[in-house]
Amino acid sequence: MASLASKSPPHLFVSPSGQALSRWLEAFPRLQCLKIGAGLPARDTKTLVWLRLDPDQAAPAQVGALMAKLPGALLIVLADQPDDEQALSLFSSGIRGYCNAHSTSANLRQVAQVVQAGGLWIGPGLMNRLLVATSKALAVTPPPAAAGPDPRLASLSPRELEVARLIAGGASNKEVGRSMDISERTVKAHAGAIFEKLGARDRLHLALIMNGRDPAPTALSGSSPGQGGRPAKKSAPAKASRSGGGPPRKIAAAGS
Repeated sequence: MASLASKSPPHLFVSPSGQALSRWLEAFPRLQCLKIGAGLPARDTKTLVWLRLDPDQAAPAQVGALMAKLPGALLIVLADQPDDEQALSLFSSGIRGYCNAHSTSANLRQVAQVVQAGGLWIGPGLMNRLLVATSKALAVTPPPAAAGPDPRLASLSPRELEVARLIAGGASNKEVGRSMDISERTVKAHAGAIFEKLGARDRLHLALIMNGRDPAPTALSGSSPGQGGRPAKKSAPAKASRSGGGPPRKIAAAGS
């Protein structure tokens, strides 16, 4: 008898029409697409479930109904018109990713990679909001008395340090390039070197490092140099966080 894994589609898409977009098929040729409300097939724990929201229905209700049928599913929400407030409310419901329904096939594969590695995928707007809020909170909270500049910062060149400060402050790659009068491609190259040298998992982690607040500077794993969720070289993706001090969940966002 065939195993459950062999029967389960690696990617299950659920949409209002039941039809897969060409970009979805390009990204995942073996996907299965069903109409919202249709009977759901057997799946294993590795199957990613992608829900394209029906704009005429409340998003939380759609997510809740699907999660009730598929408890514990790795659920990624696809929105025709992504909205940060909607994303925040849905992440509180337990989704693992939120992105544009019309994302490129390459971007969809990146989303899948991050979620399968135990991370979360959020959009650039929401990521920048989190960075700005984090920077403001750190600015008004004094660091521990014994804390000083993170010794890893000495590995950065003056140019990389300037890029790192801007990114940690919430600037997108485009905004960093505009501020420093360099191309976005050059910013991405600097960011790649910064994230690899510092072992930063994501931009939020970089903000903690830049402010001397990294709780575990000796036990790090790398992540995306930009906002795209691509793992840094020579580094394993971070796993989901645990209350007992395990590695924090990796957070990645779409390109700036």
